Amino acid sequence: MHSFWQLWRTTTFRLTALLILMFVVFAVSILGYIAYETSIMIQRQQLNAIDQEISQLNNQYQRQGSRGLVLALQRMARRPGPGIYYVADQNGIALAGNVNEIPIDVLQNPGTHTYNYDRGGEYKADDPRAGGVALVKSFILPTGFHLVVGRDIVERRGFSAVIIQAFAWGVLWIIVLSVIVGVYSARSVLKRVDAVSDTASKIMSGVMSERIPVTKRNDEFDRLAENLNAMLDRIEQLMQGLKEVTDNVAHDLKTPLTRLRNRVEGALKDGTTKTAQREALETTIEECDQLIRTFNALLLIARVEAGSSTSAFTPLKLDAIAADITELYEPVAEDSGISIKTDLADLPEYNGSRELIGQALVNLVENAIKYAKGAVGDPTINISLRSVGGDVIIDVGDNGPGIPEEDRERVLERFVRLEKSRSEPGSGLGLSLVAAVARLHKGKVEILDNQPGALIRLTLPSEN
Repeated sequence: MHSFWQLWRTTTFRLTALLILMFVVFAVSILGYIAYETSIMIQRQQLNAIDQEISQLNNQYQRQGSRGLVLALQRMARRPGPGIYYVADQNGIALAGNVNEIPIDVLQNPGTHTYNYDRGGEYKADDPRAGGVALVKSFILPTGFHLVVGRDIVERRGFSAVIIQAFAWGVLWIIVLSVIVGVYSARSVLKRVDAVSDTASKIMSGVMSERIPVTKRNDEFDRLAENLNAMLDRIEQLMQGLKEVTDNVAHDLKTPLTRLRNRVEGALKDGTTKTAQREALETTIEECDQLIRTFNALLLIARVEAGSSTSAFTPLKLDAIAADITELYEPVAEDSGISIKTDLADLPEYNGSRELIGQALVNLVENAIKYAKGAVGDPTINISLRSVGGDVIIDVGDNGPGIPEEDRERVLERFVRLEKSRSEPGSGLGLSLVAAVARLHKGKVEILDNQPGALIRLTLPSEN
């Protein structure tokens, strides 16, 4: 749970508060504008009504003179409503109307006036309703008569007060609801952020299997969580791979290093002939070369998996690369009694790393030559290159003993060798490098049954 000050220190809460403030300012401005325009509109309507009645009285005065004006004003005065009517002679003596008197300054100064007056009638003097507020227009007729027409605006002011009160309550509820919604939204966002932070803390404490929870909303936080979880999966795989590499290096290199030491130690013993010493040194050099190749393969795999080779992608002809590698290894295969058959389609240029794809094909061909020796009948290697649905398919198959189905995923890992005795040369890194090259090009490696033998399929997508 977050206290208020903890929430205030967060960027999410402060941005939410800023948005709430902007919303409240805009909402209050709009409500204020509506209230003001409403009050002005009512006042304008009253002035228009006064002008219409003045126009009617003026028409009556033009037709029937002062007597007709007085009679018309008296009829208007008898109508119920907020109207105020008053006509007086040249001496200021009231002739007709519904008010007892008009202030002298209103009579003597034609124009629009607002003043307080006594309604009289059924209201007592101490009754608050007895007092009124008049909005009137005053005229002096050519005959010297004083004409006043107006409206009682107490009700209008009461309506304006109701508008102001509603405006105040509206502002209050806007602020309260905005704060509630803002706090809820900020806490919801912070809750999702806290989930990421808690997961990161657990991972830093060593729990590499921890993942960020994903809801069913499929919003931007879920997409972020999915991407972060994918990244964490990849990091966990790399950490696991590093651990396996460390274990395998310690296991696979300890034996040859121990053998090297024993061989050198035996060559230094007294009584060893020069011929024996030379043979020991030659064998040591071969062992060192094999160790160097192993380390080079590990470094190359690490460089590929780090993605540092993507900048070296260039357009290349895969059929030409496959033909060159086939031509290079045909003599080696012939020396072992193995025939190589090719079916290379002429494909468009592919954007990739020539060095890495070439090395992957070399590893596949060398692996096929190694295991084709155990074929029943004529050992044969088939290399094919074709395009399927825009993807490039490279198949390298042999008719050797094949790879058991339960081991087909495992042989793509580092230092995995199916030959238990390990009498054959090799480090168990060849297919691992092929898999790394495939991942770099966003492709995949599959090991299939060649019936008999193994068929290793390298699929490279057209867009990488």
